[in-house]
Amino acid sequence: MAAVRAVQRKYKWALDFGSRGKQDRNSDLASPPGYNPSVGQVHTETSRESDPNHLIIKKSWDLALGPLKQVPMNLFIMYMAGNSISIFPIMMVGMLIIRPVKALFTMQNTFKMIEGSHAAGQKFVYFLGNLLNVALALYKCQSMGLLPSHASDWLAFVEPQQRMEFSGGGMVFT
Repeated sequence: MAAVRAVQRKYKWALDFGSRGKQDRNSDLASPPGYNPSVGQVHTETSRESDPNHLIIKKSWDLALGPLKQVPMNLFIMYMAGNSISIFPIMMVGMLIIRPVKALFTMQNTFKMIEGSHAAGQKFVYFLGNLLNVALALYKCQSMGLLPSHASDWLAFVEPQQRMEFSGGGMVFT
């Protein structure tokens, strides 16, 4: 009698897989979110993510924002390259200039498949992002002294500018 009572006792953590009903009415467990007991399967709503037009627009915006996402990395590369004139900084500046210029020349092929009301805005954002990367590269060239910015850089008979004052850190002892 005690053995029968122990078998009939139902623990809260025990599940009965023997019953083939849709849902155990005596169960304390609630159905998981999204489960429809009358259908017997998980109910999934059709989301905007599955719409092909929405996916095309999302991917095209990712493509258009690509050059703007490269700006922080380009800033880090510029910082790490330094202002000295050696092979590594020259290669970095060369890559910083060449990649956006190539992207600007191939912009029509890049956006060949994209059409719709967002296409003009996406092309404009892509163009601005690449121009910003070119501007960063030109700033780096100017800070390294590679861009001609004085008349003496262009004309051989003009003397270079002389510094009027030199300053440096340190302490003065009297």
